[in-house]
Amino acid sequence: MEKIKRFFGEYRVLLRSVPSTVVCLFVLSVFTMNLLANKSVDLGVEWLALDCGIIVSWAAFLCMDILTKHYGPKAATMISMFSVGVNLLACLVMFVASLIAGTWGAYYDFGELPVINDALDGTVGGTWYVVLGSTVAFVASAVINNFANWGIGKVFRKKPDGFGAYVCRAYVSTAIAQFADNLIFALIVSHFFFGWTIVQCLTCAATGMIAELLCEALFGPTGYAVCRRWKRDNVGKDYFDYVGSATNKNTAEARQ
Repeated sequence: MEKIKRFFGEYRVLLRSVPSTVVCLFVLSVFTMNLLANKSVDLGVEWLALDCGIIVSWAAFLCMDILTKHYGPKAATMISMFSVGVNLLACLVMFVASLIAGTWGAYYDFGELPVINDALDGTVGGTWYVVLGSTVAFVASAVINNFANWGIGKVFRKKPDGFGAYVCRAYVSTAIAQFADNLIFALIVSHFFFGWTIVQCLTCAATGMIAELLCEALFGPTGYAVCRRWKRDNVGKDYFDYVGSATNKNTAEARQ
C-alpha cells in the first residue's frame, strides 16, 4: 500500500512539474494520430500502404525524446501512459457523441444522404479494433522508445548533453520505436480487418518510420533547444527533489 501511495504521489508531482505545453502537444498528437489512423493513404502502389496517422505521430515521439532526456525513461513512460488514458477517455466521449441522434454538417453538403451520417458516426465513434490496435502499438512503442533513448544516452560518456548525443539517441530510438509502432498496428488492425498483406504491413512500418524520421530530423534541433532551456531554468526541480527524497527514504529503510 505504501508503494502504491508513493507511486501516485510521484505521478502527481510529475504532472505538476512537466511544462503544460509539452503535455498538451503530447496528448493532442496521440489522440489525433489514432483518429487519423482510420484513413489510409492511396499511394498508387499495391505493395505499399500507409495511414494518415504519420502526419502527427512524429510529434508524440519528439515529446517522448524530450521528456526522456530531461526526466528519464520512467517519467517519460508515465506521461506516455497518461496520454493513453486521456486518449481512451476522448475515444469514449466521441463514441457517446456518435450514438446521439442528429445530423452532421456534411449530411447537407452531399444531397442529404443517410449514409453520410452513418459513415461519420462510424469514423468519429471509432471501432474497437482500431482503438485496441493503436493503444497496444503506442504503449509498446513508448516503452521501447523511452528506454532505448535512455540506453543509447548511456553510451555517451563525453558530452552526454551535446547535440550529437541528443541526435543519436533521439533518431535511433525513434526509428526502432516508430517501426515497432507501425508494424504492431498494421498487424493487429490493417492485416486482419483491412486485408493488408504481410508485405504491406512491413513496407508500411518501414515507410512510416522513414517519413516520421524526416519530421523528427526537421524538429530535432527544437527538441534539443527545449532540453537545454529546461536544464538551464531548472525545470522539474520539484519532481527531482521528490524522487531523490523517496530514494533516500527507501535506502534508509533498507538499511534498518
